[in-house]
Amino acid sequence: MNRISRSARSAALLALCLAFGTAHTFGQPKGASAASATATFAGGCFWCMEPPFDALDGVISTTSGYIGGETKSPTYEQVSGGQTGHTEALQIVYDPAKVTYARLLEVFWRNVDAVDGGGQFCDRGPQYRPAIFHHSEEQKQMADTSKQRIAAQLGRPIPVQIVAADTFYKAEEYHQDYYKKNPARYKFYKWNCGRDQRLEKLWGKAPTQ
Repeated sequence: MNRISRSARSAALLALCLAFGTAHTFGQPKGASAASATATFAGGCFWCMEPPFDALDGVISTTSGYIGGETKSPTYEQVSGGQTGHTEALQIVYDPAKVTYARLLEVFWRNVDAVDGGGQFCDRGPQYRPAIFHHSEEQKQMADTSKQRIAAQLGRPIPVQIVAADTFYKAEEYHQDYYKKNPARYKFYKWNCGRDQRLEKLWGKAPTQ
C-alpha cells in the first residue's frame, strides 16, 4: 500500500510541477517581524503538517520546505529521492503573545508518530524523519523537556531528533497550502497513507477544534 500511495502522490506532484513550475526561494520567513518568532518542525509529509498549525490563533504563516541537508537549493525531486540529506519540514512564524512555543510543541507531538524514526506513516526514509529544529536555547530546552514527557507517557524511546535549525529552503510553490489548493487529492493521499488512523491509535481521537 505504501508504494501505491507514494506513486499516486508522485503522479499528482508531476502534473502540478508542470503546471506551476518549480521555483523556490530562501530568505526571511514570510510574515516575520520583530514581534514574531519562528518554529520549525518535521513530521513527514509537509502537506499534512500545515493544517493543524494554520488552525491555531497566533500563527502568522506556515511555509513548507526542506531543512537539515547539505545540498544548496534542493528540489522536491532531489529531497524526496533521499539525495540531499534534507527532511520535509514546516516553518512557522507566530506571535508569542498569542500562542506559546509550548503550545506549538503540543500540536507537533499530536501530529506525528513519535515512536517512528524511520519516516512517517507511508513515507519512508530519512527525508521524512521527524525532528524539532530549534531556533534558540530556550526552544531546545523546551523541546527536550517535552520529549522526555512524551517518552514517559508512551513508555517507549522517542527517536525524534532535536537539532539546531540551519538553512531552510522554501519548497516549490505548488506545495504551499496544498490542502487548500487540492483538497480532494490531499484527502486521498492522507487517508491512503494511514496518517489519521495511526495518530488516533497512538494518541486517541483528536480534540474537536
